[in-house]
Amino acid sequence: MPVGLFLLALFFDLSVPATVTAAHRPDAAGTTALQKFLSATKDQQTKLRDLSMEVDIRASLPRLGKKGSLHAFRSVTKLGAVTYRTLAFQGDNTVKKDVIARYLQAEKEAGDKPGLGITPDNYKFDYRGVYPWGSGKVHLFHLAPKRKEVGLFEGWLWVDDATGLPVREQGEFARNPSVFLKRVSFVRDYIHKDGVAIPVRIESTIDTRIVGKAEVEVEYSNINKHPREENLLTTATR
Repeated sequence: MPVGLFLLALFFDLSVPATVTAAHRPDAAGTTALQKFLSATKDQQTKLRDLSMEVDIRASLPRLGKKGSLHAFRSVTKLGAVTYRTLAFQGDNTVKKDVIARYLQAEKEAGDKPGLGITPDNYKFDYRGVYPWGSGKVHLFHLAPKRKEVGLFEGWLWVDDATGLPVREQGEFARNPSVFLKRVSFVRDYIHKDGVAIPVRIESTIDTRIVGKAEVEVEYSNINKHPREENLLTTATR
């Protein structure tokens, strides 16, 4: 699973999608789809490095009636290190300190752990069939992590039939990345650019130990390889 992104999740039901029935035995379609996915996403984490983008994080604490939003410039180095530069924040400081800041820290720490991609070394794949998706179709897999490690999750993977790239991941983390968190579930959507699946939107529900349930929504824009930061920001303000 791509690094960053990692603490988030679900305004949707995490149960089995309604169109999915009991587990199917592996068949030719499932085997072919899995091999295509593994080939298309080989070195995916490496390809997601050396990128810059803008990010909007909106978070809320429903129990406390508090909200906040952060607009920032996010960059990933060639070595995978994630850094943020805050451009603007609006809202309650509790949300900024106890939700958004902790999310950013957890993402940074997750980025320091290589080798956590969706591969047979990390997951068991259970093929559940092929389904319509927009103008095309996707193959659906249930994923079960082989060990409880920060960065791995149990849930679902939707794979584009045409490219073999992921279009959505949904699940709950096998192990929480912080003692501050009790449960983290997420939905992560991708776009495809130059043969790479890039996360563009994440919705999360996070059960915290201090401030109760937190809802987080993250959106990425102006994603570029080797960009000039000033050009990015100029474009965003037009």
